[in-house]
Amino acid sequence: MRLPRDKDVLENARALRKSMTREERHLWYDFLRGYSARFVRQKVVGRYILDFYCDAAGLAIELDGSQHYEAAGQL
Repeated sequence: MRLPRDKDVLENARALRKSMTREERHLWYDFLRGYSARFVRQKVVGRYILDFYCDAAGLAIELDGSQHYEAAGQL
């Protein structure tokens, strides 16, 4: 199994930001975007990409979906 390079992970995070799932869009636009603590979308941590991350709280939010069960979503 080939591990993703840093550049590959960053490009994937950018692509995921542009194509959020319906549930991610709902959470972002209806709650997190205007929340008092600052959240970021698609935060890269090592070879993983978190859906949302708040540095001040040290809080990561991951919304699992069917993509995690497809071959491309499994590492």
